[in-house]
Amino acid sequence: MELTDDIRYMQQALALAREGVGLASPNPTVGCVLVKNGQVIGRGFHMYEHRDHAEIVALKEARGEAEGATAYVTLEPCSHHGRTGPCADALIHARVGRVVAATVDPNPQVAGQGLARLAQAGIQVTAGVLQEEARELNNAFAKWIVTGSPYVVLKAALSVDGYLAPPPQTRHTQAPHWLTGAAARAHVQQMRHAADAILTGIGTVLADDPLLTDRTNLPRRRKLLRVILDTQLRLPLSSKLVTSADDDLLVLCHESAPAANEDALLELGVRVERIQASQQQINLVNALRVLSERQITSVLVEGGSRLNGTFLASDLVDEVDLFYAEAELGHGAVPFAEGGPSPCLLEQRLSRLSKTEFGSDTLVTGYLRDPWAS
Repeated sequence: MELTDDIRYMQQALALAREGVGLASPNPTVGCVLVKNGQVIGRGFHMYEHRDHAEIVALKEARGEAEGATAYVTLEPCSHHGRTGPCADALIHARVGRVVAATVDPNPQVAGQGLARLAQAGIQVTAGVLQEEARELNNAFAKWIVTGSPYVVLKAALSVDGYLAPPPQTRHTQAPHWLTGAAARAHVQQMRHAADAILTGIGTVLADDPLLTDRTNLPRRRKLLRVILDTQLRLPLSSKLVTSADDDLLVLCHESAPAANEDALLELGVRVERIQASQQQINLVNALRVLSERQITSVLVEGGSRLNGTFLASDLVDEVDLFYAEAELGHGAVPFAEGGPSPCLLEQRLSRLSKTEFGSDTLVTGYLRDPWAS
């Protein structure tokens, strides 16, 4: 089969994998297409609750007709026993003739062993077809499975001159200032849908009274966990966050936070966790560790200037997404990252820089580290 066919069928497998966004975590999103005599005989993608991996779903759809077929899978078939048996063994048992994998599995328990097992069984193996696209789908899984820490995406909406918001004295409290248009904000909702958690600081909550929900209406296995860093538990009980809490709001606070405030939040269904900190600031490494223990593989940071600066200074950001609007805010406006780099300087540090237009707004995306590097 020619490379053009490999790309075409792998694109179909990637489209299937994307259907698993929001449904597969903490497992990776994976798609599989089985092709025999130029015809697709099986398709599948992984959903955590259904247990079956993408390859198994596709094999079941093929109804015993997979002998000699080519399996296109976006991630190397697993070779170990987890919640299910090894997919490599299932493909061998089905007597497929060839397996095309977009990328090897970052999981140290697999990491090439699945492909090796297939090759040892006499199955032709090809790897690396549309690898970059496949890896981008599972950056969060790669970071979490290798390091035990969530993948951190820092997102900000900025004026064309690189500011977050107008000068504080010109703003009304609990009233967000929209810089970007509807198309860009709709894309942010897609980003929220792809994340396990969204995180912000109490300063942003007090200024904007945000809801911080996934409003795509797309299915997801777990509710988007809304995480607030609030050292002294100043979160208003009347805030949109608290009044909408439905086992999806976690407040991380300092050990010295008032017990009465914690009790009031707990009565309203808000989860509170105290974290060791220094200088009355929550340690972000400890905060991310708390989230990882809850099997949170990805965190979308939508914070203010201080939180952006702290995350960047702590070298905890993996991906940066900057939305630029056409408006200028001028001198005295709120900087992008307090004590940190300007957006322009930050962009110079980013790798694999890309730009996407959303109406009159521009999204600049780049990476500070590659979670697949190890």
